[in-house]
Amino acid sequence: MSTAVPTATSGTVLADLLPAASVSRARVRDAALVVGGAVATGLAAQIAVPVPGSPVPVTAQTFAALLVGASLGARRGLLSLALYALVGMAGVPWFAGGASGAGGATFGYVLGMLLAATAVGALARRGGDRGVLRTAVTMAAGNALIYGIGVPYLALSTGISLGQAVAVGMVPFLVGDALKIALAMGALPTAWKLAGRRG
Repeated sequence: MSTAVPTATSGTVLADLLPAASVSRARVRDAALVVGGAVATGLAAQIAVPVPGSPVPVTAQTFAALLVGASLGARRGLLSLALYALVGMAGVPWFAGGASGAGGATFGYVLGMLLAATAVGALARRGGDRGVLRTAVTMAAGNALIYGIGVPYLALSTGISLGQAVAVGMVPFLVGDALKIALAMGALPTAWKLAGRRG
């Protein structure tokens, strides 16, 4: 592992720009980022608004998970969301709205966030968070992965049809997802511009 401070070039994610003077310090930095990403996702999950007729609330959880993936990269993003999932399964009430444990109706979305953070992190390392349009595509892909696991899991866990699961577990959230993508389209490219100026 290189101990040099990387510049804002292709092949890096935002977290790579944080300096580490040695291999051991780089490991400490990475561990702190992984834990911080898990905590940020857990805190964001507490911003939850019930949706009438749906067991799935509107939360900031998925937005946080996608930002964690984009900022930390695939490996650290996966580790961060895995830590979030495992600690929540162990009983810490930091899933959506203070829930914990595995097997609930919305647990599939947590599993989807693991995959989404990894994919978004991989896309970000290839420049998927550098421009407005690329960020939109990256975040939309992450959201699609979350729904791709969360919606079928919702159908299986509640006994409703896949069509009903789409109606109550995806459709009510599409406008909010569009707003979150718009926020990311502004935040991530701006962060890269600032990093480039400092570099």
